[in-house]
Amino acid sequence: MKPKELTNEQICAFCTALEHLIQAGIGLGDALVLMKEGEQEAANRQMLAQMALRADEGAALSAVIRESGKFPGYVSTMIEVGERTGKTEQTLAAVVRYYEGRSRMDRYLRSALVYPASLLGVLLAVVLVLLIWVLPVFNDVYSRLGSSLTGVAGGLLMLGNALRKGMPVICGVIVLIGAFLVIKPLRGWILGLWSRIRGDCGVHRKVLSARFVQSVSMAVSSGMSDLQALELACTLADGEGAAFRNRCEKCRAAVENSKSLQDALYENDFLTASDRRLLHAGTRSGKGEAVLQKISEDLLEQSEEALERRTGRVEPIVVAVACVLIGTVLLSVMLPLMHIMTAIG
Repeated sequence: MKPKELTNEQICAFCTALEHLIQAGIGLGDALVLMKEGEQEAANRQMLAQMALRADEGAALSAVIRESGKFPGYVSTMIEVGERTGKTEQTLAAVVRYYEGRSRMDRYLRSALVYPASLLGVLLAVVLVLLIWVLPVFNDVYSRLGSSLTGVAGGLLMLGNALRKGMPVICGVIVLIGAFLVIKPLRGWILGLWSRIRGDCGVHRKVLSARFVQSVSMAVSSGMSDLQALELACTLADGEGAAFRNRCEKCRAAVENSKSLQDALYENDFLTASDRRLLHAGTRSGKGEAVLQKISEDLLEQSEEALERRTGRVEPIVVAVACVLIGTVLLSVMLPLMHIMTAIG
């Protein structure tokens, strides 16, 4: 069975610690041993011990990481390039920046989906209680007074009776929602499915574009050519929708056909016109890597802000809809009851 890969946060912690130890002049094997001594989880301690043994045998860092089976292939490939170009430390720093961005973006995505879904679930539960259990009580009161629920209230009572008959299905849906919120692998699978179905549009398009440019920036800063960087970044799009994969492939093909990186990224909607001009100027001045990194950071920030705005709009809409439903249920039964009580008094 394939070993479980490390999380984005664990990859960041590993690369950060290793970068600092290597900068301090500590050999790879000794650095891994020191990291093992500070590790709390038994599985990770065992992994680091095995990696240290391979390093002491003379294996390169990229080979040690690849053989552990607990890192994405992207990490070992990037570090291998860094080793060939003499930029191992810079590559480790680039890996940290990349996975920090991924981790931060994943948190925003979870917030954008999980919290509104939880809020909607609670409010819908209140509506179900009103329809299934509260309305029949009011109907009994009306029956004793010689009347019955009619109009909107009568329709809601019929809906409540239908929902009562469908309680097994409702309970099944509630169980699925609870599993989505509690079970992390299931949540990851559902979010991944949503990502593929959602395709390449809206806020999701901004998120995917920011991640792609960030991966290209990371590869370029590690010593890859523009074409190699795009080829590597395209491998990260394998789990995404077809539209995004096609956009990535068109960008790669454009550079392969001698188009500049900034033009290829711009024509495939990864960069704005101003970012294209900025990258062009940076490339001509010999600061293309730094400019591309700055652009990728700005794109990540913009995509996070777009997610925050979307989440900010979803929450009040959910609350407003639920309040209207609850208010409609209560008013539809209370107003006629007030008329009857007034007539009796």
